[in-house]
Amino acid sequence: MNYTKYHALGNDYIIIDPANAKDSLSKAQIKAICQRNFGIGADGILLGPIPPVDAGFSLRIFNPDGSEAEKSGNGLRIFSRYLWDKNLVNSDPFEIKTAGGTVLAQIFDNGKIVNVEMGTVNFGSAIIPITGAHRDVLNETITALDKDFSFCAATIGNPHCVILSQDPSKDEACKYGPVIETNPIFPNRTNVQFMEIIDRNNIRIEIWERGAGYTLASGSSASASAAVALKLNMCDSSISVHMPGGILEIVLSDNFAVSMKGPVTKVCEGVIHKEILR
Repeated sequence: MNYTKYHALGNDYIIIDPANAKDSLSKAQIKAICQRNFGIGADGILLGPIPPVDAGFSLRIFNPDGSEAEKSGNGLRIFSRYLWDKNLVNSDPFEIKTAGGTVLAQIFDNGKIVNVEMGTVNFGSAIIPITGAHRDVLNETITALDKDFSFCAATIGNPHCVILSQDPSKDEACKYGPVIETNPIFPNRTNVQFMEIIDRNNIRIEIWERGAGYTLASGSSASASAAVALKLNMCDSSISVHMPGGILEIVLSDNFAVSMKGPVTKVCEGVIHKEILR
């Protein structure tokens, strides 16, 4: 089974074209491939383009625990770069369909920079989803282990819990992230971001990603966090989101539609041996 691997600010994905896979991948096989000691190692698998290609590009996104994700900003940029490298797209905008909605992507700098129109962020509890009365989930309190946090919830096709933090760290994300991810108020679990406001145009986040764990960068997390910062009037509409893996540029419209731009790097390509799939 052939594969190609890319990373976007340290968030790495393996792309497998269904045309090169005789059978669909099982949850156990996805976990084995993504495992960094016993497999190739990745933050997830991108399965695409899903046939028929002449009907546009469709993509399925899998977390390293084998669960399927609705949307991934970095994954979408990586998949866009893959389509460019395969000469399936040019510099004109093109659509990609995901379980979390259809996005518009465009390639710059010979594939090294990709812009994705991620869709519109929504803060409504019924859409995220989050339990309780129908409301915009803003400045609420959630308890994890020994600490109460002020948080906002949002969706951009996948759920996010944005925690306001004075000094976010990997330790904070790894300690509290998995507890918040699986809190019963989030029926579908949630991605978790610990966010510091630097100034009107810059924020910093640490990320615990649903189904993946601690992550160096995340496009959907950056999008949701930036939207929360604008919604709370803590930032303006153009925001640089600083993450351990690097910076993504987010621009938001008046109705919280997100445009995300950032780099993609090709890592390697090869063949997954059938032995690891047994």
